[in-house]
Amino acid sequence: MSMAGNLRRVGSLRKVGGLRRVARLARRRPRVDLSHPARSPLGSAVVNCVTYRDGRRETGGRDLVEAMRAVRKADDGFVWLGLHEPSELEFADIAELFDLHPLAVEDAVHAHQRPKVERYGTTLFAVLKTVCYVEHAELTATSEVVDTGEIMVFVGHDFVITVRHGRHGSLGPVRESLEANPEQLAKGPAAVLHAIADGVVDDYLTVIDEVQADIDEVETEVFARNGARADPGRIYQLKRELLELKRAVAPLSRPVLELASRPFPAVPPEIQAYFRDVSDHLLRAVEQIAAFDELLNSILQAHLAQVTVAQNEDMRKITAWAAIVAVPTMGCGIYGMNFDHMPELHWRFGYPLMLSVIAAICFVVYRGFKRNGWL
Repeated sequence: MSMAGNLRRVGSLRKVGGLRRVARLARRRPRVDLSHPARSPLGSAVVNCVTYRDGRRETGGRDLVEAMRAVRKADDGFVWLGLHEPSELEFADIAELFDLHPLAVEDAVHAHQRPKVERYGTTLFAVLKTVCYVEHAELTATSEVVDTGEIMVFVGHDFVITVRHGRHGSLGPVRESLEANPEQLAKGPAAVLHAIADGVVDDYLTVIDEVQADIDEVETEVFARNGARADPGRIYQLKRELLELKRAVAPLSRPVLELASRPFPAVPPEIQAYFRDVSDHLLRAVEQIAAFDELLNSILQAHLAQVTVAQNEDMRKITAWAAIVAVPTMGCGIYGMNFDHMPELHWRFGYPLMLSVIAAICFVVYRGFKRNGWL
């Protein structure tokens, strides 16, 4: 019998009858270790499925149904199920097993949600935006600077379900950090939610530091000697990427503040204190992004002012040279007319004298423009 068929036959695991049915189903099929996606009966979307008791990871492979049966029968520990971009079919049986709300399930499958925290009965549903700095050899007008993804977290009394979307934001380091701190992990699923939120916000600060390096590079180029020739497309590109970063970071402030102050059944008071620390770090990230936005506006305005000044200088140079060229043009134009009676027309030195006068006048005009800074 397939895993999907088994899950559809599982009702509420909190009832004794449900536990007996799960036990019979477990005896009918071999155990499957979900820690390896290639061996997962739920498909490649499953990244890991681990049971924790007293803050420590239980060894030995167990499938999802058996793990939940053991946890709920003993009323101790919790199961952490990790998924990556599951389809509706892959997630349907999991949603039925954990009695997840359809609206939360739809958000988890289709992604592209704003950061938020919602409560569905005793289950908490949180959406976090992840960010990643995209390395580039040189910042251009088309460079991708920030890549975003999403992590959805379902938190219940005895389970944590994480659904990750995007090419980055792996929760492996978070899991390893928690397993290295059994005292914190023993506080339950809410500790996992805090660790994920803390890791996401730390990534925000890391990306902000990298973006600051790009902004410093653009600022140095704009205020260099030939800053007017800097590519304004780089500034616009940074502003677009900074806007994407702002859309990921800023909306998370309110959900984290709610987790730190508003009572939730799945978040005990001792964990809320940790969320206040995350809220402080997130506020710092939001303030830095706002400061970067203002700085880029100032850099862009300074660049436009430099371009205007450079254009004015070019126009003054063109005007000055046009005035200088006008002197010989006028002299040659006058002496090019067919008149018999003109000054020094039949004199042997009239031609060199005229050239000397034109050159002298051009030199005086040139010195005047040079003295006034036009040339």
